[in-house]
Amino acid sequence: MLIAAAMAAMALITAANVVTRYLTNVSFAFTEEYSVALMVVVALLGTALATATGRHIRIGVLIDERSPAFRRKAEAVAMVLTIACFGILAWYGTRLAYDEYRFEVLSNGLGHPNWIYTGWLPLLSLVVIGRAAGRLVRVLRGAEG
Repeated sequence: MLIAAAMAAMALITAANVVTRYLTNVSFAFTEEYSVALMVVVALLGTALATATGRHIRIGVLIDERSPAFRRKAEAVAMVLTIACFGILAWYGTRLAYDEYRFEVLSNGLGHPNWIYTGWLPLLSLVVIGRAAGRLVRVLRGAEG
């Protein structure tokens, strides 16, 4: 639902920019700031969804012809690495957002507090971690993999 809302908002922003530029020869360049923030939200939510459903990026040639036990172990390792990767993103993303809050960094285009945009990175990284942890539990129980 949130992915669809973010995608719809990006589409509306882009369409408004195109129509306005075509009709008035004036650009809504400031809308790029919102579009970039929404793209980050969509990418991280999409990552969480792909992780939870087992549709994440993998190198199939290395595991497709292997035994189910090997594929389960490879999937478990992939989930542990995903948790580690997004844990690092959450940690440093939190530090970045806090520093931007503390030093009152403003965005270039609209002058909004930048932590409003960067705060989504650690928050949605935690969502990915949660989805990866859930998949890891299912894989270790033998329910998936």
